[in-house]
Amino acid sequence: MPANVAIVAGETSGDLLASRLLSGLRPQLPDALIHGIGGSHMAQHGFVSDFPMETLSVRGLFEVLRHYREVKSVQTRLCTQLLSERPDVYIGVDAPDFNFTVERRLKESGIPTAHFIGPSIWAWRAGRIKKISESVSHMLVIFPFEAEIYQKARIPVTYVGHPLAEVLPLKPDVLAARQELGLPLDATVVTILPGSRLSEINYNTTAFIGAAKLLASRDPNIRFVVPMAGSRQRSAYIQQIIQSKLTDVPVLLIDGRSHIAITAANAVLVASGTATLEVALLKKPMVIAYKQMRATWEVMRRMGYQPWIGLPNILAREFLVPEFLQDAATPQALADALWEQLHDDQLVGRLENRFLAMHHELLRDSAALSAAAIMQLMHK
Repeated sequence: MPANVAIVAGETSGDLLASRLLSGLRPQLPDALIHGIGGSHMAQHGFVSDFPMETLSVRGLFEVLRHYREVKSVQTRLCTQLLSERPDVYIGVDAPDFNFTVERRLKESGIPTAHFIGPSIWAWRAGRIKKISESVSHMLVIFPFEAEIYQKARIPVTYVGHPLAEVLPLKPDVLAARQELGLPLDATVVTILPGSRLSEINYNTTAFIGAAKLLASRDPNIRFVVPMAGSRQRSAYIQQIIQSKLTDVPVLLIDGRSHIAITAANAVLVASGTATLEVALLKKPMVIAYKQMRATWEVMRRMGYQPWIGLPNILAREFLVPEFLQDAATPQALADALWEQLHDDQLVGRLENRFLAMHHELLRDSAALSAAAIMQLMHK
């Protein structure tokens, strides 16, 4: 009987990371049914999504509450389905609040569970380690310092490197990226990444495009590129632009191709999240910013016990690039920080060197390592 592999990714970044795992797993299980919740990148490896991934693409404590019934319904239906069909393994990719609940129920019933992309217990919620121990048979982690955390908690763990370090080139081709986007080869380009979740776009866009307007007033020749993850994100972005009366800001709005847009840039304005690491691995100066619902911010602010939120800064254990959160993320502050990134050649050179070293540190054969760990878990 063909193997049955269930896997759940909750958003665009998880879809991309999960596809890398599947690129290593599918050749070993060519006839397996691989299904669950995921997106287009996973589908390229024969993955079938039982529920729309967009249902889980909600971020923030109070934002989740708004969609609680819908998310809970999907979670309940998925658990019922999987407890009935009993897959050979369940792999949760990120989306910890959703996946840990599913993983715990399945593990208690004797189904092995893996979790790919450990939650940032080292940044926010250290108390999760007990829940992870109860829910997960094996952790797959993407940062080298994470393995020790799980080893101390006696949770089986494999450091697989970061899949993005393999996908993204050590030396990005800036000219090719600009040619693909139809941008002048000698232009000053700022790429804006307000986030892939609708809530992120709603909260970040006004400040991000406001910063672009200020930069354009200083240098009318700056080109702005804004990649959108999908049609819903594009619609939300345009709505925010109209509501903020910023329709006069000249931006090139593109569908997808965020890596091309980052590669083409001189500097990037980016919402906190996986995208900050993508920018670092593409060796670009950046300014990190993030705004969210006020109540969520107040809760999260009290939970943090380290000073950084951007992944490049967390990995470096210092503020390599500036971060502006909530009220500090004003258009003026963002524009001033970006202006420095665009005009300080020594700073740009230092960042390129640090990001290159970071790239080498994260570079492993993640597809092979993660697939080997999953295969071993399935056959225990």
